[in-house]
Amino acid sequence: MVPPAATPDEGRMSLHHHRIHFAEHLDLSAARPGLHLIRASGRAVQLDLPAGWMSLWLPLRGPLRLESTDSTWELAPGHLQIWRDGCLRTSARLPCWWLCLSGPEQAWRPHVLNGPDEQNNDLFPWEGAAPRDVQRLMVRLARVVSQPAELAANGAALVRTLCSLLLEQQRELQARLPRCSGRTQRRRQQTLLRLLRVQHLIRRHPEIRLDLNRLARSANYSPCHLIRIYREVFDETPTEFAARLRSDRAWRMVRETRMPVCEITEALGFESQSAFCRAFKNSFGLTATQARRMERPQVRAA
Repeated sequence: MVPPAATPDEGRMSLHHHRIHFAEHLDLSAARPGLHLIRASGRAVQLDLPAGWMSLWLPLRGPLRLESTDSTWELAPGHLQIWRDGCLRTSARLPCWWLCLSGPEQAWRPHVLNGPDEQNNDLFPWEGAAPRDVQRLMVRLARVVSQPAELAANGAALVRTLCSLLLEQQRELQARLPRCSGRTQRRRQQTLLRLLRVQHLIRRHPEIRLDLNRLARSANYSPCHLIRIYREVFDETPTEFAARLRSDRAWRMVRETRMPVCEITEALGFESQSAFCRAFKNSFGLTATQARRMERPQVRAA
């Protein structure tokens, strides 16, 4: 266990600093209140975060392995993960360098609720390529946190700016809140969190066809209710979302790799190579071989 190396509270900014290295383990279940900035490097480092915390994850070099209650996945370098759906464990089998900003949701609230429409501000779980400004802010915060004087002067402003950038990035997602069921804003936010949990399971298990009953259980809905409310919010059913993701992944694997079709078939969870070929032809109007032979201008035209 690595002892926490925390910076002192400066004014209203309570930001604690931790560094973990090769084969070290840090458990923040009994950590002090406030936000925690973790810098990790090396192989076999491990971090445990409790339920009720929100966290931002940014691997800068090497893939980062994340594990929740019902899912395990890898986060590629340069990608950002916003997580607030239960406890989380991370590990790095390969040499890796990553940053994490985490803390109880009440510790985030003063920084997230910072704008003319504070009542509606909320960060939702999200994963994708990290915008350059977000990467720069995370790296700068990691440098500032070990310098008490600069932390006192700029720490709170950096965290608020980071949250503002992330809220701006989630504007389209925030616009779906009125479609969610619930009489109050908080109820609608909880509905959206449940649906995003379903999305995460579908996105993180592209190689298998998820059972609708399992998806419904993860959101505490019946299968019929899940289908109805998911369609109302996202304009498609969970099954249609999964099929769209699989088609997109099939196109990228055909166009951007030299994997044999039989291996792509297995990676995407199709029953047979002929089933994959039929699905590819139905989705894109041409075979996988024809897609690979197309030149770049032809692909753009298609």
